[in-house]
Amino acid sequence: MVTRDLFQKYRSAADWAKADLKQIEQEIKSCGFYHNKALNIQGATRKIAEEFGGQVPGTMEELVTLPGVGRKTANVVLGNAFGVPAIACDTHVIRLSRRLQLSEHTDDPVKLEFDLADIVPKKDWTLFSHMLIFHGRRICTARKPNCPECPIAEHCPAANRPERW
Repeated sequence: MVTRDLFQKYRSAADWAKADLKQIEQEIKSCGFYHNKALNIQGATRKIAEEFGGQVPGTMEELVTLPGVGRKTANVVLGNAFGVPAIACDTHVIRLSRRLQLSEHTDDPVKLEFDLADIVPKKDWTLFSHMLIFHGRRICTARKPNCPECPIAEHCPAANRPERW
């Protein structure tokens, strides 16, 4: 909701880096956790401006050096901004992987990412993440999965075992 206006105001990493931190906080306040997010935005954009020539880095190794960027965010950037196949293990991917029994490592997002990479063709990694996220938001929600409407319920080990949720 806030990005359109912000990206018109702050056109480059340098613009973000030199912006007033309190102003950034006010502009992103509706997003929640705005203080830490503002600190990370400014820290990341400073590093992008100073160390990466103003360009968002395009490798996992470089992205995770940015303040506030872990593997999940780095995978989102790689998959969506750079077209590099990547599996982003967010809360939905983790929950669905547990329910579908895709991995024994659903308590460790990094191990889960590698397990999913072993079973999903590389060309489909980014789309796979998007599909699980969409399904987790619309059908297989955390509190009340809609198994009767689920197109994969017949293949889901958890569909008839709600005690596992």
